[in-house]
Formats: sequence, C-alpha cells, structure tokens
Amino acid sequence: MSNIQADQIWTTPLNELDAVQKGFDRSKTIRFYDTTLRDGEQSTGICFSANDKVAIAHKLAELGIGRIESGFPRVSEEDTDAVKRILAAGLKSEIWGFARAIQGDIDAHLELGTRYTLIEITTSDMKMKAFGFTREKVKNSVINAVKYAKDKGIERVNFFAVDSTRSDLKYLREIYSAALEAGADEISVVDTIGVCAPETVEYLVGQVRSWVGKSVPIHWHGHNDMGLATAAAVAAVRGGADWIQGTINGMGERAGNADICEVALALQYLYHVPVELDLSKAREVSKLVQTCGKYTVDTWKPVVGEYIFTRESGGVAAQFHMPSAIEPYSADFLGASRHIALGKKSGLANIKIKLDELRLNAPAEKHGAILEKVKSLGTAEKRLVTDDEFRAMVAQVA
Repeated sequence: MSNIQADQIWTTPLNELDAVQKGFDRSKTIRFYDTTLRDGEQSTGICFSANDKVAIAHKLAELGIGRIESGFPRVSEEDTDAVKRILAAGLKSEIWGFARAIQGDIDAHLELGTRYTLIEITTSDMKMKAFGFTREKVKNSVINAVKYAKDKGIERVNFFAVDSTRSDLKYLREIYSAALEAGADEISVVDTIGVCAPETVEYLVGQVRSWVGKSVPIHWHGHNDMGLATAAAVAAVRGGADWIQGTINGMGERAGNADICEVALALQYLYHVPVELDLSKAREVSKLVQTCGKYTVDTWKPVVGEYIFTRESGGVAAQFHMPSAIEPYSADFLGASRHIALGKKSGLANIKIKLDELRLNAPAEKHGAILEKVKSLGTAEKRLVTDDEFRAMVAQVA
C-alpha cells in the first residue's frame, strides 16, 4: 500500500457521489506489472544497457511493483544478460519473461530459468492480415505455445492478446478460452494502438470477466495515443481488472503506455481503491529511468514533474502558505519539496518568500524594485531567475 493519508489530499466532495464511486471492487488490492524494460524501451531512440536494466529493476522492486517484465532475451546478447542478472538478483517482485507464441522465444526463457512468462500473439483481423496470419493459425499457435511452456516447466503463463480491443469479440472469447484450456493461468486485455474510450474499456473488461469467471486474473495493458491511458486503466479496474500493466514515466511505443504511478495515484486519490505501490519512491525511480534513457520528462508531468510543486505566478505564490489552496495533494507523500520560483509572472509574494528562504534582508519599500529586476530578467531571457542572480539584485537595490 502507498502512504497517502487523508489529510494529505484535498479533493472535492463531488468525487464522493455514488455515480462516481460505484462499480469498484475495493475488497482487492490492485497490483502493477511493469514493462519499462521491454515495452518502455520500445520508445523510439531509447536503449537501456544491461546495467541500466538491473539498476531499474532494483528500484522497481523498491517501488512495490508486483511483477517486473525482465525483457525479451532473443533481442540481443545484452538483453539475455540483463534477464539473467535480474532473475538472479533476489528481488521481492516476481520476474516475468516476454515471449511471442513461438517455441524459440519460450526456450530462451527456459534456458535462463524464467518461471513466469507472458506469451503474446495478435488476435485482430487487421494485424493478422499484416502478418499474413489466419484465425486458425493464431488459435493453433496459442494452444501450442501455452501447452509447450507449461509442459516444459513454466509455472505460470499469461496469454497476452495483442490488439484485443480491435478484435472480433466472438473470436476473442474463443481465443481466451483456448488459451485457458491449454493451461494459461491469466489473460491480458490489450489496447495495443490506444484507441479505446474509457467507457469502452470498462465494457470490454467486464465482458471478458463474464467469459472467464471470477478466478482468472485479468490484466489491462493500454497505450496513450488519445491521452487517456490513465483514465482507461481506471476504467479497466472498474470493469474488473486485477492487474494494470504500464511503465515508468509512461514510456513506450508511439505515445507510450499507461504511467503506473499516475494510475496508482488516481485509483487511491479519486476512487479509494487500494493499490500496492509506494509513491514516495516514484520520483526517484522516474529520475533513474530518465538518466538511463538519456531523456527528460516535462517539468509539469503529474507525480514526477520537476515543477509540479514549484510556484512562479504571483497570485498563486500569495497562497503558498496554504498548500491545499493551490495544490491537489501534499508534496510530502511523494517525498518532494515545495519551492517558489522567480520570473516574468512573479509578484511581491514571491519576493517576500524568496527573501525569507534565502535569509536575505530588504526593506518592504524595496521589494517592488527587486520585483521589477526579476521580471525584467525573466522576460528578456525567457527563463527563471537563479538564486545567485536574485542575491545580486537584492544587493543592488537594498
């Protein structure tokens, strides 16, 4: 469970309406399956080394990720090495492998000692056409791959129906049934292209739940092409999903995957759904993944953005003493700090707070002149004013 306390969130009473809260099974804790090391690395231009992947895996375990997808060993020798080392690391998280419905992919994991494997194949007619598959070929491939994995000693298999959301529902039901009959333990409902409205997700996951019964764990895997990955994941939980698959920072193919930390925050903060994740570690994990991937997220990104608890606007800074007036939740449970920034949009409140923060003295009648210097520099150079620059301004005016 995360460490969010009631006095650290400042929501609206409207969120408590029955129309908002209905439909969730709060008797179960939602857990997360992280695919940063595989699907996340599919972000264009991203390349994690084996050392990167091992370091990230350790941080994911500290975050409370239930399952870590270690990777796809047939991609390269370095990926093979990463999977081997992650398996040997003794992490609290379960380590899962990724495989296509191909014997060679499964063998690669067997050779490394992988105990749990996700097996994928497309189930939509559109993608079948692109690959030159038929429905019969896909069904046979699923049955053969699942049986092979189980017969060879894979303890648990998750059947991952690529492009589930664009699949014919009758055929999708047939494929899930075939996979389960062949020995699959779990199934994934997959919005590969990120085209589902949240309402559609809730409906589809609910349908799948009615097909497979209450005892089969259902995963949701969604992409962010419409900017709705978090909303879709929440809808999947309302529809009956047990696990949410996603990545750190929402990395992934095209517009990325669901951001695990955003989903965890929304489920707890807005819907009171218990999750297994320690959000106080979210920003630390995010920074590591950015460093390893050599990229940066937007400073305004939810949960992990550098400036989500930093205020530049004067009107907002005037309320800085009361966090609940200007922020939706406390910085404390994310292990973050609140800051005042100086720039074009600053006001006298910014000046006073920054003077106190830096333990500088300037008479009140000089604050306006200091502010003018701050605004002038911020406007001219289109950036924030540094603390050293502010000290110099104070010295000049005072």
